[in-house]
Amino acid sequence: MKIYTKKGDKGTTQLIGGKRVPKNNSRIEAYGTIDELNSYIGLVRDQDIDKQSFKMLVEIQDRLFTIGALLAKENSTNKIKLPLINQNDIDDLENEIDKMNEKLPVMKSFILPGGNTTISFCHIARCICRRAERLVVNLPKDTMQFDLILMYLNRLSDYLFVLCRFLGKQLNAKEIPWKPRI
Repeated sequence: MKIYTKKGDKGTTQLIGGKRVPKNNSRIEAYGTIDELNSYIGLVRDQDIDKQSFKMLVEIQDRLFTIGALLAKENSTNKIKLPLINQNDIDDLENEIDKMNEKLPVMKSFILPGGNTTISFCHIARCICRRAERLVVNLPKDTMQFDLILMYLNRLSDYLFVLCRFLGKQLNAKEIPWKPRI
């Protein structure tokens, strides 16, 4: 497969279905941010982390490719068959959040991002996830699986936050509470 086509040299790209749009189109911004998120999750996965977190991050990366494809699809009436997100994917995130949370101390305040490079990478992924969610919200509501994609991204950012704390505990990194100056 040839990587370059030169069709995008004038600032347009093609959606799944054939329609050409400017590269600053809101749909392109959304799935481009999903791609950025996926890359950062790969960076977290490449750190020295536990097997269950590694396995879950691989699953998440797979779902993010699915979301990227769904967002790149021209519209929901297009007949091209793509993989889908389902409620079980959201349930899996919630189950992992609950399992990790059981092993963590109760949070009494906001915490500052950081404490270890692995944790910082994970916080960056969480922030990119939130940005992706904000970009998806602006897409047409007839975007295929719009509601499930939003739910998944919202839950994923929660998962990534808890994963930051969970990895911090494994790495013996001290959580620094936010102390607002009032």
